[in-house]
Amino acid sequence: MDFTEKTLESTSIFEGKIIKLRVERVALPDGREGSREIVEHRGAVAMVALDEEGDIILVRQYRKALEQTTLEIPAGTLEDCEDPLACARRELEEEIKMKAARWEKLLDYYSAPGFCNEILHLYLARDLSASFAEADEDEFLEIVKLPLATAYKYIFEGKIVDGKSIIGIQHAFWALRGESR
Repeated sequence: MDFTEKTLESTSIFEGKIIKLRVERVALPDGREGSREIVEHRGAVAMVALDEEGDIILVRQYRKALEQTTLEIPAGTLEDCEDPLACARRELEEEIKMKAARWEKLLDYYSAPGFCNEILHLYLARDLSASFAEADEDEFLEIVKLPLATAYKYIFEGKIVDGKSIIGIQHAFWALRGESR
């Protein structure tokens, strides 16, 4: 069966700094019509940053959408036409004041394909050294260093709750133990 939905009409609803929102009227595979609300996003990067002791560097920050503070791996949004690895390097410096000599691509994934086209590029960053890049002026972060095994445990204790951090920490944990991911 062909599951393709043909766009009949597309209406832009909102255009902001980070996202755009559109509503599409679509022809469904069975011939009926439906409506789809779609969030457009440039994409993002996230990094599992491990120091020489094998500790992970995380950031604690307030997330207004959740009305709570979260513990996360460093991440950031791609600029227009920005290379994902270049963005990862920039964001690592801005968020945790570190550069990485070794980069490994873990995977790319869509964060919420039911309503959003955001693709997230996930990296493992190692051989860290200090950097002095300036943080974004509207970001307030606390840098947190933990053993990777503790961060992994925090996932199951509900102390790390965002998707990119859960996926990144699990992939790094399994990879460094020599297990397939």
